[in-house]
Amino acid sequence: MKRIISVVLAFAGMQATYAQQKPGNDSLIRQFRYAAKEGLLDCYYPRNTDSAYGGYITTYSYDFKPVGNQDKMIVTQARHTWTTAQAAMFYHDSSYIALSRHGFRFLKDKMWDQQYGGFYSFTDRAGKPKSTMKDAYGNAFAIYALAAYYKASHDPEALQLAREAFNWLEKHSHDAVHKGYFQHLDRQGNPVKRTKDVAPLAETGLKDQNSSIHLLEAFTSLYEVWPSPLLKDRLKEMLVLIRDKIVTDKGYLQLFFTTDWKPVTFRDSSEAVILRSKNLDHVSFGHDVETAYLLEEAAGACGMRDDPKTLAIGKKMVDHALQKGWDQQLGGFFDEGYYFKDKPGCTIVKRSKNWWAQAEGLNTLLIMAERYPNDPMQYYGKFLQLWSYVQTYLVDHTYGDWYEEGLDNEPQRKLALKSHIWKGTYHNFRALSNCIKRME
Repeated sequence: MKRIISVVLAFAGMQATYAQQKPGNDSLIRQFRYAAKEGLLDCYYPRNTDSAYGGYITTYSYDFKPVGNQDKMIVTQARHTWTTAQAAMFYHDSSYIALSRHGFRFLKDKMWDQQYGGFYSFTDRAGKPKSTMKDAYGNAFAIYALAAYYKASHDPEALQLAREAFNWLEKHSHDAVHKGYFQHLDRQGNPVKRTKDVAPLAETGLKDQNSSIHLLEAFTSLYEVWPSPLLKDRLKEMLVLIRDKIVTDKGYLQLFFTTDWKPVTFRDSSEAVILRSKNLDHVSFGHDVETAYLLEEAAGACGMRDDPKTLAIGKKMVDHALQKGWDQQLGGFFDEGYYFKDKPGCTIVKRSKNWWAQAEGLNTLLIMAERYPNDPMQYYGKFLQLWSYVQTYLVDHTYGDWYEEGLDNEPQRKLALKSHIWKGTYHNFRALSNCIKRME
């Protein structure tokens, strides 16, 4: 209780300081720099380089011992390739380029389908496909990584592969009728249809916000190094689609849709059905704060910097997440909420606080604090409170990196896997490095 009171009192003091204080100071910058380098990157690189089979080892115990069969997923391999490329540019350190090149070779030689194109979703450790299914989400992260690696290395093979991947998505995944992209594809690139045989709660055959926001992210990055007119059209298309269709009137992302963009919702069902179905229908506060940043970044890339509508939607999303999904005592964004038809407001249905949402929150809150310094939402105070939460409940000060969920609600995570195919360095490093650049 003393801890809670002290955090609340400190936060009250923070709220009054922003108007007089520029975001960032030497002490805070030093904390962020340590968290990014010694506390994160040095824990992974070059340790996770798979010298036997290529790519990266991705599954580690809480104390960074490799465990399991080390199967490889396109998303994780791409994210490590992206992070090392970004680190090379952030620190002006060419040693990271070699680490990124190592990931690039695995993407090109093992995960790219040499016969039909597109990236496989899963392989074994050696790079043999474990499934021939492909998805837009994984291909988006591959493009994201290739663009970053090319920007850091100027390796023409990387840009060529990124262009091939974009063209593969354009040919097979892009929906020329209803816009956006089909998420699930077979090996030949045919969209997988949602037939009556598909389990009701499966994602198969649906369009979704998660692949959409990461296609936006990937196209933003690729357009910086390849200003193709078609790519610019698709970047704008995704920006408008997300901003005007996927973001709801309340200011949060609808998660899933039919192929013609009708929302998949269970709001008229019983609470029991809703809770069983919430993998397809809930409020994801982390994705909302992340998307606010991705929309602003994309708008700038395609010549719409400071676009009033895009900025207004982004602010609305962040404000909604703070109003409905923020822990008013300790800080941090809860994982999931839901608008039940017979209950007032938004009910928190999952109180854990995952690492990536808090990382994205740091980045977006600092952007909001700079853009709206005197706003009643007091973004800078929230930013400082969130950093205190991260340092107290998420950062592993013994073994490094962050726990998957905050220890305030899930203390058992202290001994859980430190990394796996869905958890790496991408969210943390992007947030920390972006905050450092903004504060400096």
